[in-house]
Amino acid sequence: MSNSVIILRISLAILVGTIIGIEREIKNRPAGMRTHILVCLGACIISLIESYFSAGITGDTSSSVAYNFGRLSAQVVSGIGFLGAGTIIFQKQFVRGLTTAAGMWATAGIGMAVGGGMYWLSVSATVLTLAGLELLTVLFKNLGLRTMLVHFTTTRQENLVRILDQVHQRRYRVVSYKAAEEKHGELCSYRVSLVVKIKEQREEQALFTFIQSLPDLVLTEME
Repeated sequence: MSNSVIILRISLAILVGTIIGIEREIKNRPAGMRTHILVCLGACIISLIESYFSAGITGDTSSSVAYNFGRLSAQVVSGIGFLGAGTIIFQKQFVRGLTTAAGMWATAGIGMAVGGGMYWLSVSATVLTLAGLELLTVLFKNLGLRTMLVHFTTTRQENLVRILDQVHQRRYRVVSYKAAEEKHGELCSYRVSLVVKIKEQREEQALFTFIQSLPDLVLTEME
């Protein structure tokens, strides 16, 4: 394998990682452009090393040496699995980072394809990855349910009943509901955590407006 081919493949891997990483960077995801560049470049280098030892030294890709070095690619998949797990966050009934982790895994696969000289595969996979991340989100944005988290504190117990009645009237799906009673001398307050599934963004705004209109209620967090 000539140096010009190696430079071409490394450059293409950097370009692909940059393109996918920019989309993640724009959306302010945990793994941005630099991470995707390094993932794609690293996978490409591993693939180049594998090609070099399996064909450059032995001259026979079917030999036992080629088979043993073929395990390098398998370790890339495992390594990206650990790296992707670090971008997944489970907090307050939310699971975040799954798309970013899957994108890194796909980027590593594209980098391996580039290192192996499969240019059309890598270019096609890049286009399809971007389509999955961006285009399908736009086309099917109204499908599925949105998760809404609400934290609030109130001194009126009837506010809890009114909010739950509103949720049931609008047919939201309640994922979790936790209410903790706190006493401060003679004063009693309720700290509530509510997670619901809703269909549209306007319904999220409607629920927010309703909660804000209730007396003696402090909305501490909503996302």
